[in-house]
Amino acid sequence: MKFNEQKKDHIYVAAHRGLSATYPENTMEAFRAAVEAGVDQLETDIRITADGELVLIHDATLDRTTNGTGLVCEHTLAALRSLDAGSWKGEEFAGCRIPTLDEFIAYVKPFDELTLDLELKEYPTTGHEKISYEVCDRVLAIVEENGLTDRVVINTFSGKLHEYIYRKYGKKFRLHVYYPMHHLGECEIDPYSYGYCCCMFGSKDELMAEPAEFAKMAARGVEPWAGASVKNEVGVQAAIDAGAKLITCNNADEILKILTQKGMRNE
Repeated sequence: MKFNEQKKDHIYVAAHRGLSATYPENTMEAFRAAVEAGVDQLETDIRITADGELVLIHDATLDRTTNGTGLVCEHTLAALRSLDAGSWKGEEFAGCRIPTLDEFIAYVKPFDELTLDLELKEYPTTGHEKISYEVCDRVLAIVEENGLTDRVVINTFSGKLHEYIYRKYGKKFRLHVYYPMHHLGECEIDPYSYGYCCCMFGSKDELMAEPAEFAKMAARGVEPWAGASVKNEVGVQAAIDAGAKLITCNNADEILKILTQKGMRNE
């Protein structure tokens, strides 16, 4: 996948936390399975440990996806690496570990056509601003040091954090924002004035935004993407009809097959 070089009748596919429908999310096993399935992009979540290491885990707490308990940020890397991050998904995944960002980067770097969606989970809430911005700067520095700037979108549900990046770095890094705007919290700057791409969520029980909203976003120069609510042929067709440029999903292997059958993987 190369940004700004998308072919007609070709929708990109991003693996949400890896191949997370069948593998324990945000583990190297899930990422490897997604790459083997032929995805265009890997999405993952970044948090910080008690001793300042960057790790990949979605929740602020350990309880759902590991055999540990408590806040991620209150545990050292060594403590986190001792936890089982796979058994909750099935006994066959016992022993899967929480990866570090460095481990993830080392794995993905050789795959030249693979892009990354890095979600920053440390938000600049009251009293947490300093650590949020420090984590953000560290992640961006790692991206740049590894020559991945042109292969990465930076994602966060915090409009305030997006604005920090935009004000400090301009459009050096591609920013992944959200629609409707309330998903980003308080915003001082219109996020669609600087965003590169935008997940187009629906309101209430709708799968995704209406096609007209996709068209409006595209007209503003922001790529409209379909979020992880896409799970089957119905969702895929809705994404196609809306004009989605990319589908983020948990079952990327199945979505790739459906898109191929529909002629939307024009290589």
